[in-house]
Amino acid sequence: MAVVSKGLEGIVAAETRLGEVKGAEGILFYCGYDINELAGKVSYEEVVYLLFYQKLPNRAELEKLTTALRAERELPQGVIDYLLAAPKKAKPIDIMRTAVSMLGSYELNRHDVDVSENLATAIRLVSQIGVIAAYFHRARTGKELPPIRKDLSEAAHFLYLMTGEVPSKEAEKTLDVAYVLHAEHGFNASTFTARVVASTLSDMYSAISAAIGALKGPLHGGANEGVIHMLEEIGSPDKVDAWVEDALAQKKKIMGIGHRVYKVLDPRAPHLREMAIQLTAQLGEAKWIQMSERIAEIMRERKGLNANVDFYSATVYYSLDIPTDLFTPIFAIARMSGWTAHVLEQWSENRLFRPLSEYVGRPYGQKVVPIDER
Repeated sequence: MAVVSKGLEGIVAAETRLGEVKGAEGILFYCGYDINELAGKVSYEEVVYLLFYQKLPNRAELEKLTTALRAERELPQGVIDYLLAAPKKAKPIDIMRTAVSMLGSYELNRHDVDVSENLATAIRLVSQIGVIAAYFHRARTGKELPPIRKDLSEAAHFLYLMTGEVPSKEAEKTLDVAYVLHAEHGFNASTFTARVVASTLSDMYSAISAAIGALKGPLHGGANEGVIHMLEEIGSPDKVDAWVEDALAQKKKIMGIGHRVYKVLDPRAPHLREMAIQLTAQLGEAKWIQMSERIAEIMRERKGLNANVDFYSATVYYSLDIPTDLFTPIFAIARMSGWTAHVLEQWSENRLFRPLSEYVGRPYGQKVVPIDER
């Protein structure tokens, strides 16, 4: 008899060599490496290599990948024209989804080419996704688009495109670690979406466009934007307790608290918490982290729930002066390495996803009544 599991909870849909989330223990692995071993010790580019090749690179291998990434940053002029002409009030995540789909119309290589060509497409997407987000932000604010540079890391290049200036080493390091922490997370909703589309032998751009659409949802990547909106609504640390009590009484969701898989502390959260504390100390604006800490304390005591990756990443991005509606696109920038790695893995041993469903509708045997007699 078929097993019904709403949301596919507890169902193993496929095998993967890329990542594992141990929710009960609060552990996250990338290709056998604990996230606590990677964060702060390796660059985002090293993690990209790790996900593509299932091993950390030596210096020569890292230089080769870094050179390949930086060589692919230029966007087709048609995509730039779209970013310049797109509605200024559109959600950046929607613009990103459409721009990625447009990139597919310039790329003739599809799933039926060899692995090296598919890998080249993956590298191109990892390289260009940050440019899309930054260029649209510049366009919507009426600013010129800075020229592409090939002497900056992925994190530094994004911040440079956002501001027109090379970021500080501290800002670069902060965003780089955030990228590392967000790169991979097993069969989450957006990654599974990408693999389902890829399993039909559609192209990588279609799979990634679908993944971005899944990430947009407030129960997935959109949650980090909700954290800042929540903090702004609360206003100050002295109002936290009353706000949380009222929210709990009304059974409102507290954004950034709890996780679908982790039953204990999200292992990524402490790294982001530490960065949030450091950034707010440097900026002299402590109220955001103070409010966050108090909310987290109340929710642990009252509900036994812990903060997740979105809870502190929101404060980190906010402290880097990144607009709130770009939080989810930054998530997509980091996760592009994981998404594309999963698409490549799906194609390596492809099996079309086709789950069953349990019919619970009207009884079988319904008869058609002529339309004039209904």
